[in-house]
Amino acid sequence: MPIKRRILMKALPSMLWYDEIGSWDEQHKYVINEVLFWEETKFQDVAIFVTEEYGKMLVTDGSTQSAEEDEYIYHESIVHPGLIAHPGPHRVLVIGGGEGAVIREVFRHPTIERVVMVDIDAELVEQCKKFLPEWHQGAFQDPRLELVFADGKDFIAKTKERFDCIIVDCGDAREEGPALTLYTEDFYRTARQRLTASGLLVVQAMELSGLDCANHVTIHKALQRIFRHVNSYAAFVPSFWATWGFIVANDTVDVSQIPSREVDKILQARKLAPVLRYYDGLRHSHMFTLPKDVKAGSRG
Repeated sequence: MPIKRRILMKALPSMLWYDEIGSWDEQHKYVINEVLFWEETKFQDVAIFVTEEYGKMLVTDGSTQSAEEDEYIYHESIVHPGLIAHPGPHRVLVIGGGEGAVIREVFRHPTIERVVMVDIDAELVEQCKKFLPEWHQGAFQDPRLELVFADGKDFIAKTKERFDCIIVDCGDAREEGPALTLYTEDFYRTARQRLTASGLLVVQAMELSGLDCANHVTIHKALQRIFRHVNSYAAFVPSFWATWGFIVANDTVDVSQIPSREVDKILQARKLAPVLRYYDGLRHSHMFTLPKDVKAGSRG
C-alpha cells in the first residue's frame, strides 16, 4: 500500500494503525481492522476503514470527518437547531456533507420539498454512497435531492435560488485544503443573499473549547458583521476527541433563546422526537450554554 501524503498508517507486526496527529502535537491512534477505500482524489486524501473502537471511519487529509459510532451526534447537531428555528423549512442548501448524513437529517423534517447538496469531490461522495450506507440511509435516492458537484463558493455566487436554510458542512480551514474559501466573510455575505427573509445559515465551526477556540472565534466575528443574530453552540464528539463548535446565524430569531419546552414541542409536531438519538429540548439549551473558559477565550 503506498504512503499517502497526509494520512499516516503504520503497520505493526500484528495490526495496522491510523495515527491522527493534531496541530497541537497531540496524537491519537486507532486500530484498523479493515481498509475499505484509500486513494487520493483530485482534491484530497480519502480513507474509509473499519476501526476497533469506532466502527467505520471517514478520514480526509489525515483528519477524522466522522465515525460510525457517534456520527449521529455531529449530524443531528449541525442540522436540527437551525431547522427547528424556522417555522416551516421547504428548501435547504447543503454545502459539503459528502457522507450523506446531513441530508438524511434534513429529510426528517416533513415540510422539506427540495434539498440541493453541493460537494466539490465527486469521488469522495461516490465512495461514501458505496461504503457508508449507515450514514446516508438511502438519502441520496430521495427524489427531492439535487446533487451538484461543484465548488460551494462558485455555486453560491451563481445561483439565484433562495433557501430557508443553508448548512455548510465542509472540512476544516487548512492551507491548500478544498474548504478554505468557504471560511471567508465574502462567502458568508453571498450566502446571506441566498437566504429567504426568515432563512438561517449554519456552519460547522471547528473546535470550541477553552483549549482551542481561535478559529471558531474568527468565524463568529465575521458572521457578526453580517447577521443580526449569531449564536455559537457546541457538542462533544468522542471520535474527534474534542468539543466541536457550530454557529447559526440569521436576522429574525435568537436561536439560543428558544426554550427547551418549545424545542420539544416542535420536535413532537414534526414527529422527530422518537427518531432522534441525541438532540432534544434539554440538549438544545445545553449546547447553547457555553462554559466560562470558552466565553473567556472568545473575548480574547
